Amino acid sequence: MTTLAERPALTATDRCDRCGAQAYVRVELTGGAELLFCAHHARAHEDKLRDVAVTIHDESGKLASTPATAHNDEI
Repeated sequence: MTTLAERPALTATDRCDRCGAQAYVRVELTGGAELLFCAHHARAHEDKLRDVAVTIHDESGKLASTPATAHNDEI
């Protein structure tokens, strides 16, 4: 039986391979290579990525849960 290691969550240091913005999507390709994309570029290339991806790990939902402004105790 083969167990697949779970990939770690994407962090602020992971950057989009297209533009350098924070990556929210990891695309694993055949052979183990991976590409990282910001939410914008992942959406822009979604159809093509689905054709070549082994897995797509999408954490772009984190964007909706991030407050647009700081709380008063964070200022």
